[in-house]
Order: sequence, then structure tokens, then C-alpha cells
Amino acid sequence: MAKNSTSSTTVPDTAWLGRGRHLGSEPERDVRRNLIALKAARVIDDFLDLDPVEAAKSTDLYPREASADPGPSARRLFEARWRVADDVTVRAQLTTFDPESRRAERDGVTWVLAAEAERAWDAGWLSPATVFWPDSEQVPWDHEMVPGVRLRTANHLPRDDDELRRLLRDCPRQSWAIHVLVHEAMTPDTLGRQPITAFLPPSLRHRVVEHRATPDQALTADFAMKRALGVGIPRGGAVVLPTVPETPGYDAQRFTVRNVFLDGTEPTELLARITEFASLPLPMPPDAEQALTRLREGWHLLTSDEELVHARAMVTRYAKSLEAMTASCDLYREAAESALAALAEATGGDGAPRTAPPAAAKQDSSPLKSFTKTLGLFRGPGK
Repeated sequence: MAKNSTSSTTVPDTAWLGRGRHLGSEPERDVRRNLIALKAARVIDDFLDLDPVEAAKSTDLYPREASADPGPSARRLFEARWRVADDVTVRAQLTTFDPESRRAERDGVTWVLAAEAERAWDAGWLSPATVFWPDSEQVPWDHEMVPGVRLRTANHLPRDDDELRRLLRDCPRQSWAIHVLVHEAMTPDTLGRQPITAFLPPSLRHRVVEHRATPDQALTADFAMKRALGVGIPRGGAVVLPTVPETPGYDAQRFTVRNVFLDGTEPTELLARITEFASLPLPMPPDAEQALTRLREGWHLLTSDEELVHARAMVTRYAKSLEAMTASCDLYREAAESALAALAEATGGDGAPRTAPPAAAKQDSSPLKSFTKTLGLFRGPGK
């Protein structure tokens, strides 16, 4: 797996990151069915369905970082591996979480997806989102963290001004997606109501959220955006919204398109601006950094060659541990033998402390000391 030495403040160019909410009753079942179908069709090489607690406890070659543990709210962890461009391997990990506070069924189940390729990501590759989730309108996996916003559709701005301002303020702060606002110069027909994200390359399609302002919302949306984000929107045009914190190299004029024709034709200029924005070094949200760490440090789905390398490394590791234990035992034995020898010398071999012989005590007295002691006997008081 590629582990480029990139700054932790930006998303690596090898990574694909996504987050959202599934509002259905059995999200894990939807993931499991999709993975089984794609493996049977040989779209992916293999996948794993893991209990997150057991996965965190599993033994690995290297000690795991604390952030590799998905945490107590994790429900299920899925891993998948596939190849793109013939020989480039992609590894991806999707984790489902219980919401922090389930106030209503609409809160759904939160999911986090992190994928990484062996080289820089190509927007034309298979979308990791549709590896785990079925690309069907019948499965409600594509809800954003901001309520009322979805991927794969054109989201009309709220009619209430306060809600509109809240939405434009919250989306760049709470979402990992790229947000685009399009103003409808006139009410579009059926073709014009189709989301423009459908024209994007597969891997970019599920990273972009499209917002629509109706013809009469031009002034309201423009005023709210200038206050919340410092950018405006032209009538009948579109703008790629800045991130929070702002992406280095972002220029509001550069990512504003004056005219977007919503007649079902491909909006070439807007698509080019979205693609250009996606290629910038986007800021790394804190939760996204943890997800990428879990993918790198907590990977379980190994190939046969990787398992062999892993097994050999484990044998080497255990051999070194055994060698260190044997050396410690030898040192302990030598220390014990030295202690016993010293004890035997001190006790004479019978376990009792040895006393000094009388001759040794007599050797301490000299003839001069004896003579001085005798003279002292003849001294009287005051002599």
C-alpha cells in the first residue's frame, strides 16, 4: 500500500475518502450483498466482513496505533481489494457506526470509507462508494452528514432564509464532499433537472454534492454565501464552494462559471472547474485522518504473497524473541550460580556463618602493645 510522506493537513493524492449516513434498516446487509455480487462478477479480488472488536484485537506484525481502533460505536468493518489500470491495487475499508445520539430513525447509521491506491488516484477508476454500496436509488446510503442533503441528486436550497444560511454554513464544515451551487436561470425541464454530477468521472461522482437555487433565490443565495463563505453566485451560473479551512490555491473567480445551461447537455466548463478543484491539496478533516490511519495500520485482507511474507516475518520475530529469552535465562543462571558460590564460601559449605579463628584475633596484638598495657598497671592517679 502506498504510504507517501505527505503532510497530515492535506489528503494524499493516493487516497479516496468518503462519509455519509445510511437511513435504511439493515445497512450491513446491503454492503454484504453488494460485495458478494462484485466478487462473483470478478470486479473485486476479495473482501472481508469483520467484527470491529475482534479485528482490533487481532495479532499483527507491527504494534497498532491507538487511532487504528475504530472505537466502541463501530458496528461492522468491511475490507475490499481490487485492481485498476490492470496492475494497480486498491485497498478500501468501510466502517459503520452508531450515531452519537439517535434522536430519531432519520439519524440513520454513519459510515466512513477510506481507500488508497498504489499510485496517485485517477478519477476514471471505479468508485469505492459503489464497491461497498449498491448504485441503486432504492438503497438510501447516500445521505450527507448535514440533514436534508444527498449525493447523486440535485439538492434544492431551503425556502426559509435561516435554514438556507445554516445549510451553506454547515456543509463546508461538516461534509467531506466537494459542494457546488448552481443557480437555475429559469425553471428547467425534465432533462435540466437531472443532476450534473452524473457527467462526472466515476470516482469523482460520489465526492461531489450539487445544490440548486431556484430562479427567485438568486439574491438570497448570493447574499447568504457572501456572508458565510465570502463568495457569490452569478445569475444562471455556478460556483464551487470553498472548504473550511480554505483550500490552498482556491480563487473564487477561478471556480465560478458565469453560464450553466440546464438542458441536459454536458456542462463542460463547470465539470472542468470541479475536476480542477478536486485535484488541489484539499484539507484533511480530523476524522478522515483517523480513517486513513485505520486503513494503513489495521489492514487484514492480505494476498497469498503478503500472507507468506507476513508469516516469515512473524517467524523471524518469534525467533528473535526466543533468542532474547534464552539469553536472559543464561544470564539468570550464571547470576544464580555466582550467588550460590559466594554463599558457600561465606558459610563454609554447611549453611552456618563462619567465625574468625582465635589465632587470627591474636595476630592483631603486637609486643609493643602488650608492654604498654603492662606499664599502665603501675601508673597511679596523677602519674
